[in-house]
Amino acid sequence: MSLRKPVEASGIMARMGRPTVETVLPDDERETLPRWSRRATSAQALALRCRIVLAGADGLSNTQVGSGLGIHPTTVATWRKRFAADRLEGLADEKRCGPAPTVTDEQVEE
Repeated sequence: MSLRKPVEASGIMARMGRPTVETVLPDDERETLPRWSRRATSAQALALRCRIVLAGADGLSNTQVGSGLGIHPTTVATWRKRFAADRLEGLADEKRCGPAPTVTDEQVEE
């Protein structure tokens, strides 16, 4: 197995790995995400996703965000991509197969 070196073009090293989705936050989302990440009633998964998006909006790479939050960079890339596609709604858990949950989201938030 040989390791390939990044190709240098005009003095700039080519990036390797997954491309980073640029995260731009309007003012309303910039206010909502920190609030969701800190409130006591937020699910921990949602709070982590908010922190991922906020760190990405501050210009950090997926690797930097992952290192800072103790998660894999692929996880960071996944949530940044979902946020870019669906904004705040993209941070919610998607429906999963299996039996219907016995506790509703509203009951969890209470």
